[in-house]
Amino acid sequence: MAKAAEPPSGTRDFLADEVRRRKAAFDTVSAVFERYGFDPLETPAFERLEVFAGKLGEDASALIFKILKRGVHEASGEADLALRYDHTVPLARVIGTYGSKLPSPYKRYAIGPVWRADRPAQGRFREFVQCDIDTVGSSSPLADAETVWALNDALTALGVEDFRFLVNSRQALHGLLEAYGIPEEAGARVLGSLDKLDKAAPDAVVAELADRGLAAETAESLVGDVVAPDTDRIRKQLDTTERGRAGLAEVDRLLELTAGLPSGRVVFTPRMVRGLDYYTGPIFEVTAAGYPGSICSGGRYDGLVAKLGGPDLPACGGSIGLERILAGQAAADAEAGALDVALTVLGAEDQVLRLANQLRADGLRTAVYLGTSGKLARQLKWANDQHARTVLIYGPAEQEAGEVTVRDMTSGEQTRVPVADVPAHLRR
Repeated sequence: MAKAAEPPSGTRDFLADEVRRRKAAFDTVSAVFERYGFDPLETPAFERLEVFAGKLGEDASALIFKILKRGVHEASGEADLALRYDHTVPLARVIGTYGSKLPSPYKRYAIGPVWRADRPAQGRFREFVQCDIDTVGSSSPLADAETVWALNDALTALGVEDFRFLVNSRQALHGLLEAYGIPEEAGARVLGSLDKLDKAAPDAVVAELADRGLAAETAESLVGDVVAPDTDRIRKQLDTTERGRAGLAEVDRLLELTAGLPSGRVVFTPRMVRGLDYYTGPIFEVTAAGYPGSICSGGRYDGLVAKLGGPDLPACGGSIGLERILAGQAAADAEAGALDVALTVLGAEDQVLRLANQLRADGLRTAVYLGTSGKLARQLKWANDQHARTVLIYGPAEQEAGEVTVRDMTSGEQTRVPVADVPAHLRR
C-alpha cells in the first residue's frame, strides 16, 4: 500500500464493524455513569496552549501537539493552541470558567479522543480515546467509594471478567517510608522500586534498593513486609507512624464502603504505587485476567485542580483504559453489524423500495441491492457479504404470483409469502 494511502502514523481507520463495537462500548459505559449521576462533559478538541503550559510536567509537556498561529506566525513556528492532551486539564478550566453555575460537588464523565505527540509503537497511539469520571468538591470517602463502584459496574457491563481493584493510599506509602526511616529525598526512588514488584522478583528489587543506598537489612525487611501473603506485617509497620495510621484508615474505610462488591474484588495492595506527583489519598489500579498491565486506575487528588488552573477543591476520579480493553477482547462477531433483511433487485424496483421502507418502519435493518448485476447468484453473494440474516427474492416468477421468496441465510430454507404478508411474516 502506498504511504499516502495509510492513516498518519499513530492513528487508525475504523471500518464499520469496529465503529459499531466501539460505539457500543462507549454507550455502555456512558449508561453506567449516568446511573450514578455523573454528567457528560465535552470540551473542544484543542485548547489555548497556556491552558496546558507548565501544568503537565516536563515529560508530558514534550508530548503536546501544538498548533501554529495563523498567518505570518506560521513561518516563525509560534504556537498558540494545542490539541487536547487529556480530560483532566480541560475539567479544571471548565470549573474555573463556570464556577457557581456547576453543581457542587461536580460529577462529570468524559469519553473522547486525546492526542499525544508520542513515538508510535505496538498498542501506543498518537490519537486514542480516554474515558474518565471525576468528582470535584467532595472530600467525603463516599466519593472515593462511589468511583470504585461506578468503575466496577462499567467494567462488568463491558464484559470484563475476573478483575480486581488493587488499593493503597499515598498517605500509607509516606507512612511506610517513615516507619523504615527512609529520608524524604529518597522516598520517590524507593517507591519507584517497590512499584516494580508486580513484574520483578523480590530479590531483584532488594538489590535495586541497595544500589540506591538503602541498607541491605532495611531493603530486605521492607520488601519482605510488602510482598507478604497477608497484610498483617505491613499494618504493624504503618501503625507506628501518624501518616501510616491515617493512610491505613483511608484504605480500611474504602474497603468497608465497597464490601458489597464480589469477594476479593477490592484488596489492599501495599506494593501498589502510582501518581507520585499528584495523588494525595486512596489510589487504585485494576488488573484483569487476559489483559496486560492495568485496565483502569485512579484515586484522590486534592489540590490538583488548583495546580491545573482551577479553584482549590478536593477531587477524586478514575479512568478506564477503553482502548486497551477493546484491543484485548476478541474481535466482534460479524453478527453485530448484520443486516436483518437484504432485498434482491430482479425488476419491479418501485415495489422493492416500498417493501424495503415498510420493513425499515418496522425497525428492521434493511438494505436493497444497488449493484448492476441482474444475476441472482451475484446478489446472494452480496447479501452474504453483508451478513444478512434474511434475503427477499422478488423475481419474475414471484412478481407474477404476487409473492416473495423469503430465504433464511443460516439454514438455507426458503418460503413463499404473499407480498402484503412479508412484514408480518418477518416479525414472527
